[in-house]
Amino acid sequence: MAAIWNLACPAEVELSGSGLSGLDGLAERIRERSAIVGVVGLGYVGVPLLVAAWAEGFGLIGVDSDPEKVKGLRRGHSHISGVTEAELGWAGDDLMWERRAQFSTDPRVLIAADVILVAVPTPLRDGTPDLSLVRSALEDIAAVLRPGQLIVLESTTYPGTTEEIVRPLLEATGLVAGHDFALAYSPERINPGDGRRLRDTPKIVAGVTPVDTELAALFYGALVEDVVRTSSPREAEMAKLIENTFRQVNIALVNELAMIAPSIGVDIWEALEAAATKPFGYMPFWPGPGVGGHCIAIDPSYLSWKVEQSLGFGIGFVEHARAVNNRMPEHVVGRIGDVLNEVGQAVRGSRLVVLGLTYKAGVNDVRESPALNVLQRLVAAGADCVYHDPFVPSVAVSGRRQSDFVKVAPGTASEGLPRLQSVPLTTELLAAADCVVILAGHPGIDYDAVVEAAPLVFDTVGVTRIRRAGNVVLL
Repeated sequence: MAAIWNLACPAEVELSGSGLSGLDGLAERIRERSAIVGVVGLGYVGVPLLVAAWAEGFGLIGVDSDPEKVKGLRRGHSHISGVTEAELGWAGDDLMWERRAQFSTDPRVLIAADVILVAVPTPLRDGTPDLSLVRSALEDIAAVLRPGQLIVLESTTYPGTTEEIVRPLLEATGLVAGHDFALAYSPERINPGDGRRLRDTPKIVAGVTPVDTELAALFYGALVEDVVRTSSPREAEMAKLIENTFRQVNIALVNELAMIAPSIGVDIWEALEAAATKPFGYMPFWPGPGVGGHCIAIDPSYLSWKVEQSLGFGIGFVEHARAVNNRMPEHVVGRIGDVLNEVGQAVRGSRLVVLGLTYKAGVNDVRESPALNVLQRLVAAGADCVYHDPFVPSVAVSGRRQSDFVKVAPGTASEGLPRLQSVPLTTELLAAADCVVILAGHPGIDYDAVVEAAPLVFDTVGVTRIRRAGNVVLL
């Protein structure tokens, strides 16, 4: 056993003669890439983990409750923007037990996994963290837990979750973490849409015992260049919340500056670009219609909630930042109204083309999307809206009526249906609009052509700011 661990464990972690019979051989299987890696939750976190593990030669088991995701991945189809089908190297296999990859909606297949990574969503429900999916996943794992497995929670959560919720659920089986099985926390650091490889992002790991930490570090060391250990899962859980709270607070700062800048005669975009030239002590952030997705819009509230549970009050910075960012969709709609008023047009009855509905550029995720919030408000205000988004074929919009602005093909949208369809972006469509509203700066859209064809453009994300055209108004 000592020979297996001679490079993986610090000197103070003594394994020889420790009686860790349940974990004998796991480190060796990881080193030899003969271990089977199971991933629970096949979303924007889980699929890149599968791809990375496959590239290193590990066998795969993917589990998700959505049969369409399972079916697609089994056939080599990616539903995640940023993960190409060419990266799904298991496509073409028979996908039987003797093969290297298997996908299922039945978590009982995880009994064959040596390493199980849990990457399920952790949403907020009425301002309270909802760990029901984590609990459900861990209960499923507990039902098949056996000696010699490594379980790692990747889902974002508040400090204490791994030790106070996950560990008891698994140890209720009679098996002991750090002895029979290993348990660790490693927060996901996926940034959808930025093109960064998983291997290039340092991975934080922390086990419930030093042995667990080193087993997790050994595994993730096969997937990434740099593994960062913390002394306990609480610090790792906190690190993830700090990262996204930092982003939310700074985005709120520039959003609040953008709201007040016109009143003091400042072009906020030019001012921010000037500030960004400072080579030290500054990191650029940019205004937008708000924050969304499953990280920035959610994670800081986990931290504030946990603090309030412990101390009786939340975190003032977090609460103010959330309020500022939550106000942005309403502010954007108000600014659109102001822009239209200046050309003698009311929001009600105006013909608007909305570009981008996802929460950020280059992804297909509309969770907590401020752009979708803006579209809903514009429709409610009586605007005649159509949208173009190459990542979102259709979207539910309550109160949507059949557009008089653009004719759609039969069966794509009709009176009474609650879905709006993405329309092709044509010169004719842009020219017929009263205003084009840019809410997400997706790659692949010719914004020069948009500015040239549209009579009026309201840009909330600054993708047209270098053009400074007379028909463009920036947030």
